[in-house]
Amino acid sequence: MEKTLIIHGILLLSIFSRSVNSEYYSKTQPFSTLQEKTTHLHFYLHDTLSGKSPTAIQIASPNSTNSKDDPISFGTLFAIDDPLTECPELTSKLIGNARGMYLSSSQDKFSTLVMYVDLGFSTGKFKGSSISVFSRNPITEKHRELAVVGGRGLFRMARGFIEVNTYYLNTTNGDAILEYNVTVVHP
Repeated sequence: MEKTLIIHGILLLSIFSRSVNSEYYSKTQPFSTLQEKTTHLHFYLHDTLSGKSPTAIQIASPNSTNSKDDPISFGTLFAIDDPLTECPELTSKLIGNARGMYLSSSQDKFSTLVMYVDLGFSTGKFKGSSISVFSRNPITEKHRELAVVGGRGLFRMARGFIEVNTYYLNTTNGDAILEYNVTVVHP
């Protein structure tokens, strides 16, 4: 019994006296500037709220602000899986998709959305890469700008902006074709 207590004591002392090298942080290293490049992309986003196969669906809406006349009334949240194409025609070459959400965030007549969207590319040089957008989108303005806040793959650590032009808008059902001119800086 006495030997067991001594062995347990030695074991406990060795456990507590051993230095631990695990830390929840690492030492900060100076940032070495990566060679950066600027990439310009041009494509069209097709946002369809109507028909048999909508690419944007309403997932939440407060009862107090719903208006049957307005497909995007204040507080309405949409999930999207919009195709990205080379040309404004939906039948043109598919280059990727825009997946995420947008929220109707204005109570006045100048509709504004807040967008949380990942623009993923499925063909060409940027296949498997994506651009992350988190921005305010004043949709009643024909020309507007969105912020690029990051990316994946070849667009890792990206930053930049997207100039958006409304190519087509159906004011009855909210369907839209948007022209995207992207300027992105990335390593």
